[in-house]
Formats: sequence, C-alpha cells, structure tokens
Amino acid sequence: MAMSVGRRGLVHLRASASRLASGSAPAPRLAAAPIFRQPALAVAAAARPYVTVVKYQREDVLEKLNDFRAEVFSTNWADYLNLVYNVPFWESELDKLTSIVQPYLHEDAVGKKFSEVQELMDVLYQCEDVRDHLNELAELCTRASGFMGTGWAAEEKVDNMDAHAALCAEAYEAILVKHPKFKPKIEQTIGHGLAVLRQKHKFKWGTMHRYFF
Repeated sequence: MAMSVGRRGLVHLRASASRLASGSAPAPRLAAAPIFRQPALAVAAAARPYVTVVKYQREDVLEKLNDFRAEVFSTNWADYLNLVYNVPFWESELDKLTSIVQPYLHEDAVGKKFSEVQELMDVLYQCEDVRDHLNELAELCTRASGFMGTGWAAEEKVDNMDAHAALCAEAYEAILVKHPKFKPKIEQTIGHGLAVLRQKHKFKWGTMHRYFF
C-alpha cells in the first residue's frame, strides 16, 4: 500500500513538472459572483418597456361624440333597468372621450359638440334622480292602500306627500327652463313620473292638462 501511494505521488509530480516546462499551466477558475452582487444593468436590459400612444384624428373624435350622443339621447330614460345596465358603460366611454377630445377642444365644432355631450349627461342625471324619487313615492302610495287597494295589510302613509309632489314639480319646471333643448327627455322621465304619481295622489303642477288632469 505504501509503495503504491509513493508511485502515485511520483507520477503526479512528474506530470506537473512536464506541464510547467511546456508552459501550458491550467487557467485559474473564477468564482461566479453572487446574484445580489451582480450589476443591475443586465436586469434592466432584460426588461423591455412597451409604450404606445393612440392619437385620434379630428374626424374620428367628432364621429365618436356624435355616436355617443345619439346612443344616450335615443335611450328610454324612463326605463330604470335600462339605465342600471347602460349608465356604467356610458360613464366609461365618456371618460375615454374626455381624454381623446383634449387636443381639439379649441376648435368650435369639437368644443360645441363636447359641451352638448356634457349637458346631455347632466340632464340625464337630474332626470334620473327626480324620476327615481317619483317612483318611490308612487310605490309608497300603493303600499299605503293595502292589498290591491282593499286596505288590508296597508302600510303607513307619507304624511308630507304634498310637499314631495310640489318639490318634484318645481324641479321639473326648473330643468325645463334650464335645458329647453332636452324637453322630450325631461317629459319622458319627470313629466310621465308626475302623471303616474297624480293617479295615486291628488296634486297640481303646471302642465298637468297634458295628461287630462
């Protein structure tokens, strides 16, 4: 055993000497740097950011504004379920239109059309609020009359129904004066709502004759 170990050592020494003599010494190995010590430049170079800008032409902006106004104006505002479904999408589209219209607001045609769209949405919100209140008042009147109007299982009546009806009529008149261009939509929502409430509670307002009251 000692003899074999000595021979192996002698062979190893001879091989090392021959490599040194020939000048072909093995290149030293470089230890890899830890990940936290590696330069961040390589990581930054690997990430390729993607940035895009969508620019709409003037004609495209006008077309989108016209389409949006036509869609909202032609919808039945008196159908509350229709508004529940569609208003969130209209609001999202309006946010988009507000962004893409900015480069052309200084132009008369684009600025005027965008103002009409903003007024349209303002009138929609006002009419929706008043009509919802009228619907709630009408529902309370129905419940106060009992089961099928027989008085059985009737709920409490609204004591100040006259005041509520008068306030709704005043809001109806004020919106008509402020937004005369949207009279068909105001009549469709608040006007018809007042007529429905008039069938359940007796009160007066300016245009009640249009519904034969």
